Amino acid sequence: MNDSGDGDEHVPVLVAGGALVGLSASLFLGRLGIRHQVVERRTTLSEHPRGRRTNMRTMELFRTAGMEPAIRRAAGTLSHNRGILRVDTLHGEHREWLQPPVTGRPPEDGLCSAVRCDCPQSDLEPVLLRGARELGGDIRFGTELMSFTQDGHGVAAVVRDTRSGESRTLRADYLLGADGPRSTVRERLGIGQSGPGVLFHRLSIVFRSKMLREMVGDDHFVLCYVTDPAGQGVLQPVDDKERWIFQLPWSPEKGQTAEHFTDELCTEYIRAAAGVRDLDIEITSKAPWCAAERLADSYRDGRVFLVGDSAHEMPPTGAFGANIGIQDAHNLAWKIAAVLRGWADPALLDTYEAERRPLAQAISARSTFQARSDQSSGYTARKSAGYSEVPITVALGYRYTSPAVAGGGGPVVPELLSLCADPGSRAPHMQVVRDGEVRSTIDLYENSFVLLCGRPEWAEAARGAAGRLGVPLDVHLIGRGAEYDLDTGEGPDWWTVHGTTPEGAVLVRPDGFVAWRTGDGPAAGGREADDLFRRLLGR
Repeated sequence: MNDSGDGDEHVPVLVAGGALVGLSASLFLGRLGIRHQVVERRTTLSEHPRGRRTNMRTMELFRTAGMEPAIRRAAGTLSHNRGILRVDTLHGEHREWLQPPVTGRPPEDGLCSAVRCDCPQSDLEPVLLRGARELGGDIRFGTELMSFTQDGHGVAAVVRDTRSGESRTLRADYLLGADGPRSTVRERLGIGQSGPGVLFHRLSIVFRSKMLREMVGDDHFVLCYVTDPAGQGVLQPVDDKERWIFQLPWSPEKGQTAEHFTDELCTEYIRAAAGVRDLDIEITSKAPWCAAERLADSYRDGRVFLVGDSAHEMPPTGAFGANIGIQDAHNLAWKIAAVLRGWADPALLDTYEAERRPLAQAISARSTFQARSDQSSGYTARKSAGYSEVPITVALGYRYTSPAVAGGGGPVVPELLSLCADPGSRAPHMQVVRDGEVRSTIDLYENSFVLLCGRPEWAEAARGAAGRLGVPLDVHLIGRGAEYDLDTGEGPDWWTVHGTTPEGAVLVRPDGFVAWRTGDGPAAGGREADDLFRRLLGR
């Protein structure tokens, strides 16, 4: 479609990078009805299994976007794997559970609308690709972003078909750089990075072995640390049958290169880790990678934004990197949609960096500390109290401080988990009955602001303000009984869960974060609601 008026193809949002974060951005933009195009220089998705832990907050976003059932089906192979094991060799006698394989309800159950899920990136990306395309996402593989310029009206990008070599110019209102740690977008913007840099190097080896499953027996772990120096590394199941990943350490500072690790050498290394000299091994792929901590000095330059690894790198401990990147895209998608549709001022886009960069900085520091002190140095990971609880606090309890939040404050990641609708925090999960169906309140938050209140006066005031300002708003009267839109049934009172009073109200943003809360009834005329929306939306 050509609607730019200057001979160039036009699209409201251009996303550079079609991996996990870029595909998530496409999904979220598509759910909001924002036309966009994704360009990815690879000709197809990667088949190499990578990080697999999709945390509870990310699964909430995918659930609201209608993707949870498909993702859980894709992850079904490892759905029963639990715990982190440490051994000297797999055939040896020393076996210690660093994180026991807890069965039954996961620790976050009851705190969120969707529990965590272990789905390898190679299985998750095809699901997101299908979902994004079903929503109209224009996703083009074998297409590389070559250059771009921007002015006050938009971005002019030159993209090239990597197979034909043909180039074309694309006009976009906004450009999202989701193109990974070696981001072309970030480099062309001249945005620097800070942080300690590379922490350690690993070679990820994907292989097949039927004998290994027999050796592992009933230990259906998520990770297994091998400490024997001859075979030191991390073993991960891929299909819990015959496909495996072994993470092997290597040291470029000692002159080692990825090419040094031939199939023969890798085979011997894995056999040493297993403690079995004749273990059947068929290596199918290898991928070198490094764990690093780097943070972009800025997340935005004009109409260009950085999301995911282009904005932040962090070690895999805690499995936060991909989750934070997906949540970056979710935070930015509704704000771009609000600006493009005219119900928010472009100043709202400044809150993307104000909200997401401090979070990445805090979580990166935590991940690096854990990588250095607990897990990565010599694979001498030790048991630590609160191993399960800390990720829950980080995943669900983080806070925003920005002009898009009225009130709030405090540390970005608090020491103790508190989910009581403080402004700037994720709105609490609460089961309610709506139209005869049991749902989570989290499912309400996606396309508009949402006001929860128990008094019709608040509903009237909020609807009036939203109507005058053209802001999309859903209002739900919530309480115990069939006369309410949301019936809390025999559960706790909604105002107790949300930290307010029966006369109060809670305003939740489209991304599910609390924008404002009061324990009082509305003032006469309800004009305070007009001022509130203007402040939150930069107007």
